[in-house]
Amino acid sequence: MCGIAGTLAYHPDASPVNLDELMRMRERMRARGPDGAGLWCSSDGRVALAHRRLAIIATDDSGAQPMRDERNGNQIVFNGEIYNHAALREDLVRSGVAMRTASDTEVLLKLWSRDGPAMLGRLRGMFAFAIWDAASRALFLARDAFGVKPLYVADDGATLRFASQVKSLLEADVDRRPEPAGHAGFLLWGSVPDPWTLYKGIRALPAGHWMQVRDGKAGGAVPFDSPLHGLLCAQEARRDPLAEPLNDIARAVDDSVAAHMVADVPVGVFLSAGLDSTMIAACAARHRALHTVTLGFDEYAGTRQDEAALAAEVASQLGAKHHLHRFNASDFAKDREALMHAMDQPTVDGINTWFVAKSAAAQGLKVALSGIGGDELFGSYPSFSQVPTLQRRIQPLARVPHLGLGIRHAMSRMPGLLPSAKYAGLVEYGGSIGGAYLLRRALFMPWEIPALMDPELAAQGLAELDTLARLQASTRGLRSPRLALSALEMQWYMRHQLLRDADWAGMAHSLEIRVPFVDGTLLRQWRELPGLSATREKRAVARAVAPQLPAPVLERPKTGFAVPIHQWLHPGAAHTVGNHRGWARFLYRSFTQEQAVA
Repeated sequence: MCGIAGTLAYHPDASPVNLDELMRMRERMRARGPDGAGLWCSSDGRVALAHRRLAIIATDDSGAQPMRDERNGNQIVFNGEIYNHAALREDLVRSGVAMRTASDTEVLLKLWSRDGPAMLGRLRGMFAFAIWDAASRALFLARDAFGVKPLYVADDGATLRFASQVKSLLEADVDRRPEPAGHAGFLLWGSVPDPWTLYKGIRALPAGHWMQVRDGKAGGAVPFDSPLHGLLCAQEARRDPLAEPLNDIARAVDDSVAAHMVADVPVGVFLSAGLDSTMIAACAARHRALHTVTLGFDEYAGTRQDEAALAAEVASQLGAKHHLHRFNASDFAKDREALMHAMDQPTVDGINTWFVAKSAAAQGLKVALSGIGGDELFGSYPSFSQVPTLQRRIQPLARVPHLGLGIRHAMSRMPGLLPSAKYAGLVEYGGSIGGAYLLRRALFMPWEIPALMDPELAAQGLAELDTLARLQASTRGLRSPRLALSALEMQWYMRHQLLRDADWAGMAHSLEIRVPFVDGTLLRQWRELPGLSATREKRAVARAVAPQLPAPVLERPKTGFAVPIHQWLHPGAAHTVGNHRGWARFLYRSFTQEQAVA
């Protein structure tokens, strides 16, 4: 797990690489890689790669980057982990390829020389990497199918720069004008949806895509073999039912956790009282000595949001070395400046990850497993029942021309009448799965956004986002509402918020966060279980995965992981489970002020 950066002056008229600038980009990501730093520049000064290293696999100098292929002069910088690197190395050796290290980085470098872009379909892991091909003088960039690892690109038509973080690229000469879709997208969702950022000159390479720069031209992003949506469509098309569905799924979960335990350093687990993290902890305990970390907030002590006691019971039953860390408003006040500095893009949902990552790092851990993705895989968010129900009920009304728009305009003249602005859009948006999902997940509705930012910028951004069309595209080919909601939650909330938060908040504390439920092999082996409600499905799987779990865990209603941000921002406020809209306004002001200064 690392921070990568690089610069390629690909146009003949472009100036050579500015190494001082690249060093600033690299050092802006120092927390991502405190164990080492590297820099390589071509002899003609047209391309350079930089790296900060967090040593997890092959922790000695043999894993240092940028790494060079001595046979052909190719160079690589890599952020992530390839969990099947040992099997891939064996295959390379059988085919006559000489290997000199135990590093997964070298496996990528050698696979590129042998297979080119086709290598991507063979990787099990999370990754963002860049390879400079010396013979073809081409730069190849790739990002994993789920988008676990970030990769941002700034291309001005002559020079291409890339990095693991937006704020790293801000150390370079890039276009910092506001990107309308990025600004409007944050206010709509509470996170900035890919491929946009807040800046016109910086874009994310989309998840599950690669791109190449060669012959003086930067190519577009190309999807590789197994994008997430394609895996879900394949699930719906399957007709081969599992012989023992629960046992087979349980084995697939255990296999994914085992793969994610691959490391040359201790591995911990973020443990709450929820089913996702307890399943992961139970599987992890079978494979190596277990460290568990639980987060508690003083404001929730004695309430159903406090998971400390139940998590401790699970840890004791699993024989784990358990660590409980409690935080309160004063801790947030002390950490707020550092948290905001580390937050790469504005997001309303990353504070819990910041504090639990800080706790894990305080125990000396470099790697921790998280339950992110379990709700999306097992269909246990409220959205899995609420969205299809709303869509079925509203669809007849939505077919009446202009009715939804008329209702919304009428309601807008009566502010304060409705408990939420979303009610005004029920008929306008609720008649489709994508529109109903937007109602469920949106932070602010589209018609609210012009009041929160420059109205002209908002109009441009909303048009560019084309949100309803993109939501519908996310479910294309999926007739099952259950799979459609998995597709939406995985490609929107999980990808743009949960995974991105795990990256920046974990790496701020030099902690690699791994997500066993976000795994292509697991998704291929998983099946929808007809006849079971979402709640019953996850509980059934949890019993198959870990029958020894305490009954209070297996039967506990889903609560979500709440953070008392409302009380922290407004001391003395009534006890409540947060106010993301207020936090979003604060974040938006902070980031736009920073952008204006820049």
